[in-house]
Amino acid sequence: MTDQPSWVKIRRAFDAPIDVVWAMWTDPEQFKRWYGPMGMIVPTAEMDVTIGGTRKICMEMKSPERTMTMWFTGVYKEIDAPRRLVYTESMCDADGTLISPQDMGMPEGAPDVTEVIVDLDEVDGRTVMTMVHVGVPEGSAGEGGWNQAFDKLSALLV
Repeated sequence: MTDQPSWVKIRRAFDAPIDVVWAMWTDPEQFKRWYGPMGMIVPTAEMDVTIGGTRKICMEMKSPERTMTMWFTGVYKEIDAPRRLVYTESMCDADGTLISPQDMGMPEGAPDVTEVIVDLDEVDGRTVMTMVHVGVPEGSAGEGGWNQAFDKLSALLV
């Protein structure tokens, strides 16, 4: 057994040029079309895609009983268009004030800040994406949410 953490790493190939997939990650209106698990929408996607720029995302799910919202904020750390995007992610409220993962019902030990790393490569007119979410364990609900989001993204790119 290893002491090294096992973070979510997902590799997908999309039937779209690299510039189109890049825009899906960096253009707020495009991002809103696919991000989040099935059944969730993204009513807010604020993105200043510059080094040190911030992002604030709201995912929302409506049911007859209530509307559940989850807010996330982060900072762009690395941008190498259209090949690499790295940003941090933390839970927050609608004003952008950080909230601990435990206050949102996450297990003890869940990190306050995670990091998303997206690498894109163009191969034969398709885009191969490798996404690593450092701080989100393999096999977690977070990994399931990413896979559902990438299913939505794939459907948009056909």
